[in-house]
Amino acid sequence: MRAWGLLTIGTTRAASPCSTDVRRNREAEGVGVNIERDTLGRVQDLVAAADRIVVLTGAGISTDSGIPDFRGPKGLWTLNPKAEKMATITHYLADPEVREIAWQTRLHSSAWEARPNAGHRAIVSLQDRAQLHALITQNVDGLHQLAGVSEDLVIEVHGTMHHSRCWNCQDRLPMAETLRRVAAGENDPDCLRCRTRGEHGVLKSDTISFGQSLVPEVIDRAFRVATECDLLIAVGSTLAVGPVNRVVPEAKRHGAQVVIVNGEPTEMDHLATEIIRSGISEVLPLLLTPGG
Repeated sequence: MRAWGLLTIGTTRAASPCSTDVRRNREAEGVGVNIERDTLGRVQDLVAAADRIVVLTGAGISTDSGIPDFRGPKGLWTLNPKAEKMATITHYLADPEVREIAWQTRLHSSAWEARPNAGHRAIVSLQDRAQLHALITQNVDGLHQLAGVSEDLVIEVHGTMHHSRCWNCQDRLPMAETLRRVAAGENDPDCLRCRTRGEHGVLKSDTISFGQSLVPEVIDRAFRVATECDLLIAVGSTLAVGPVNRVVPEAKRHGAQVVIVNGEPTEMDHLATEIIRSGISEVLPLLLTPGG
């Protein structure tokens, strides 16, 4: 088993020379998509020829579902740099006020109303054709499963917002149960299991905060499937957060073709066979669905 460290952030490099300048020359189902025809054809050929596709998704795939990303022009941390500092495990554990703000934010988050978009559904088409080997996601919103991707194929490297977990005893329960306590007036709900034993357990969402160790079995599986695929498609991620971003060079090293679909340059553009700069929900159906 690999010895994995903490969740870390890199710095996005400039676009590589192989980046595609997107042009207006294709319409699909009434939606204008900026993409070169040649690039579209090459990526479609790569998808058609692949037997074991691994898709790696980031926050960008969920923005069209109403969930903001983090580092885009209108990202949560771009607009509010202090919020990124608050998203560290040390701040969360040490400061009850941080936890109270976090619980109110979760309770009133619009993410609970989010639904899968065309990008999520396009990935399901790979599963339907038995081409989807695994889906590695940095997202915690559960929209891939809601779209229809089998739970067995989804690797949630940063956890899920749909459960809460005790930092002390590791007890895990549905987030809805914890949020009911918050709605009833508990500003900083503690672990009830620990309370019965005379202990204090801090509850948090079952997601990975900055400075928190990843679950070794989960990240190990992500790297294993990367070595097994013949095509890796990275979607909606700047590929700036480690260690999951390193699945891209790992797949490349084991012979996989790499396609990057993102609206902004990424740290792994230099490894890509093809790069597409476009809206995710608009372009993925063209790339992944036969007849687009």
